[in-house]
Amino acid sequence: MADIIEQIEKILNEVRPGIQADGGDVRLKSVKDGVVTLKINGACAGCPMARLTLDDGVGKMIKDKIEEVYSVICE
Repeated sequence: MADIIEQIEKILNEVRPGIQADGGDVRLKSVKDGVVTLKINGACAGCPMARLTLDDGVGKMIKDKIEEVYSVICE
């Protein structure tokens, strides 16, 4: 489990500067049974484009790179 969390954090650290440039942030909330939950913070919280970016961009990256993960949920 620690290895999966490290891999997810590495991906988040790669995309975080772009998200922070728009006044937001993304954090790992939990990993359980192949489901990753991310939390959107700051100016990006509630923005439909942020959700699209995270679902189609970050979520896809996580699922593509970490075979144990089959779903990414953004809050």
